[in-house]
Amino acid sequence: MSDNTSPGNGQSPQNSRQFPSGPGGARHVAVLGGGSFGTAMAKILAEKGHTVHFWMRDENQVRELTEQGTNSRYMPGVRIEGDLRPTTRFAEALAEAEAVFVAIPSKAFRQVIRTHANDFAPGQIVVSLTKGVERDGFKLMSEILQEEIPRTRIGVLSGPNLAAEIVNRELTATVIAAKDPEVRRAIQDLLGCEYFRVYANVDVYGVELAGALKNIYAVVSGMAAALDLGENARAMLLTRSLAEMSRFAVSLGANPMTFMGLAGIGDLVVTCTSSKSRNYRVGYAVGKGAELDDAVAELGQVAEGIHTLLLVKEKAEAVGIYMPLVRGLYDILYGGASIKAVINGLMTAVQNSDVEFILPRTLSGQG
Repeated sequence: MSDNTSPGNGQSPQNSRQFPSGPGGARHVAVLGGGSFGTAMAKILAEKGHTVHFWMRDENQVRELTEQGTNSRYMPGVRIEGDLRPTTRFAEALAEAEAVFVAIPSKAFRQVIRTHANDFAPGQIVVSLTKGVERDGFKLMSEILQEEIPRTRIGVLSGPNLAAEIVNRELTATVIAAKDPEVRRAIQDLLGCEYFRVYANVDVYGVELAGALKNIYAVVSGMAAALDLGENARAMLLTRSLAEMSRFAVSLGANPMTFMGLAGIGDLVVTCTSSKSRNYRVGYAVGKGAELDDAVAELGQVAEGIHTLLLVKEKAEAVGIYMPLVRGLYDILYGGASIKAVINGLMTAVQNSDVEFILPRTLSGQG
């Protein structure tokens, strides 16, 4: 977990840059990453009247957004209205931005931030939208930001936020987690609108880890749906997933109450029950007999749960945390185990505590 004494975790950095604002409270902001969620955030911000500097690697995406206001690769049929300024120039995107929203896949996250670290300004708000884990040191994205750009003010946005619904202005809630209350308030003001509600939390590590872990269980849930398991069985999987992910996170220092909120049970429910979820769709395809590589290729986007699974299994074994669903999914994807055998294994496991952290430790056991 990150050091709580550094500027990114609550203290105001010195020599902060003053950022320009427009009429009616409009601000300059940046979105880094032109995938589905980055596009959804850019759409909210632009339509609220902010100037959105939208950085993408792909010149074709930039050209399409500039000329047509669309990102057909990730959001076909969706048009973004407002002051949107797409660019492939990283420094240009950040130059005037008061707040920066980072939607870069976890595998490329550190490399991109490190390469462009000097383009970030002291005092700039930098919010991670990425739900994943870096292999070396089991680092979350906020920890990477803290290491690479420590003079910025760091936050994490997470919750039950399906991009396909956000761009259609369907009612959605999210969580901004930050130690600095000014960061929490700023993001609430920038993003909050009639259909997108922003709630606050101080548990940065718990909120972020919940967002990464739930992707694993969405894959499991997709497999269960493909097998037409009954509603009772799927409810069991969902609640045992919550118990397992919260047990793991709390052992690493997260607040257990975080898992009762939007970033925990809220995100878990939507990701494990919706065909709009990328990780659910991969699990469903595998459950129907597809090879993992083919399922991921068919998706055409990043399914973070597959990458996170390997890291969480390794971490859980290293620190001795019991995670039967993680182990079971690993055995299915990489060990040739059948899905039904793994589900049946849960049914024959020791029956211990229903809700984590309620029974005394000596009575709760593991399960």
